[in-house]
Amino acid sequence: MLRDNINNALKDAMKARDERRVSTLRLMNAAIKNADIEARGASKQPLNEAELLSLFQKMIKQRQESVELYDKGGRPELAKHENEEIEIIAAYLPKQMSDAEAGAAISTIIQEINAQTMKDMGRVMAALRERFAGTMDFGKASAKIKELLTPK
Repeated sequence: MLRDNINNALKDAMKARDERRVSTLRLMNAAIKNADIEARGASKQPLNEAELLSLFQKMIKQRQESVELYDKGGRPELAKHENEEIEIIAAYLPKQMSDAEAGAAISTIIQEINAQTMKDMGRVMAALRERFAGTMDFGKASAKIKELLTPK
């Protein structure tokens, strides 16, 4: 479904001669194909929707890091280019949870699986990835889990 949406958007962007969108969608397709080839080499199935969302989040994070570096380096035109790519990629991600929503979801998972100590962090992260793939920033979630599981 997501792959089809990207391919259809690519065709539309080509017809509209939207060069930025065409190049970004081609980058997304290339990343998907590379990940599929890597999975095939490891005798796994092609990426599913949740894994595609994770891949897109990784692409966005890379571009955000680039924007930060370009801003520090005094290259606003390159930062603008990266920000445009971020917008295009983000359009294919579901709406991200707010920090408050993520905190509530984390607390609920911790209670559901009866996590008590930092040793349970892996189980909590696994449950979160299963339920909230693509909608939660797992870097922030990790910090919140540590905060909740660390004895005070």
